[in-house]
Amino acid sequence: MLLNFLSQIGLQVREEFESTISTIRHKHFSASAVYPRMSRLYNIYSREDLIKQRLAERFSRKTVSFYRYVQLADLHELRDRLYSDWFSMGVLGRVYLAAEGINAQISVPEPHIDEFIAYLDATPWFANMPLKWAVEDHHLSFLKLKMKVRPKIVADGLEEGSFDVTNVGTHLSAAEFNKALEEENTIVVDMRNHYESEVGHFEGALCPEVDTFREEVEYVVQQLEAHKDKKILMYCTGGVRCEKASAYLRHHGFNDVSQLYGGIIEYTRQAREENLPLKFKGKNFVFDERLGERITQDIISNCHQCGKPCDTHTNCANDACHKLFIQCPECAEKYKGCCCDNCVDFIADESVPELVPKGR
Repeated sequence: MLLNFLSQIGLQVREEFESTISTIRHKHFSASAVYPRMSRLYNIYSREDLIKQRLAERFSRKTVSFYRYVQLADLHELRDRLYSDWFSMGVLGRVYLAAEGINAQISVPEPHIDEFIAYLDATPWFANMPLKWAVEDHHLSFLKLKMKVRPKIVADGLEEGSFDVTNVGTHLSAAEFNKALEEENTIVVDMRNHYESEVGHFEGALCPEVDTFREEVEYVVQQLEAHKDKKILMYCTGGVRCEKASAYLRHHGFNDVSQLYGGIIEYTRQAREENLPLKFKGKNFVFDERLGERITQDIISNCHQCGKPCDTHTNCANDACHKLFIQCPECAEKYKGCCCDNCVDFIADESVPELVPKGR
């Protein structure tokens, strides 16, 4: 049980936590009947069934992401408790737990938002969690709840204990980041994968042609080796990748390292709220069913099939391929949602029923 983890912080905190969680669990709203407490702590439904369930919901959802580097213990027990409690509140999404902390991208029913935040605040490791609410929302951003225990909350490929992960760069607000972009001897680095930066990035940013974060961390250190005297500005989607990356650069002798606090998501919220110029152009790629949220109307990428301006990501309709690529509406119709003629032919062949001779 989650409460067993609390003995290390004292009886008083434990009693307060138990009382608060008890109060939360006795609250009910319309989603409670849809999401009863599960005996199975994993999804058992097909994608088609999940879509039907989401479309049948009679409440709105809000997409939110958060992370925190914090020491966690008894991870599998914690995972099961969180899965059960969050599912009972109708929470969907992707959550990674590790000894170093939590990284979550989720969808919360609007009638349950206050209850979910109260749950986080009642959990000592997750109290006062900075939440990044989606720039653009969609009811189908997540179809199910997936919660996994992993070695790290972000796969960085870096050796554990090889550098001080707490020695992070300076956190900058949207206004501070915009100002820093105008300074001389400044290098802006996009710490996301190439398919993310392809559809949107900050003006003048270094956008490495890499497929994974673990590749990028080493690549950036090598590429900027001769520029350790310059000011390095880093950014990513929500901030979690920059926490590790900035500490790694400082470990390698880069002294003036700053990072965009809350990533592109929080930057956009602050910029719009404060009427700041948006220096980020295009779309912010996201790892859910939306595959992107528009920040500005600029389209800076092209369809991978015809070359027409386009920034709509999709996965190849051939499930055996499932390639992520950019496809315009015309090519989507021409290629039946596939990335190439071979995949179109593959799907066509699969759709032809196998002829079985009589008598067998």
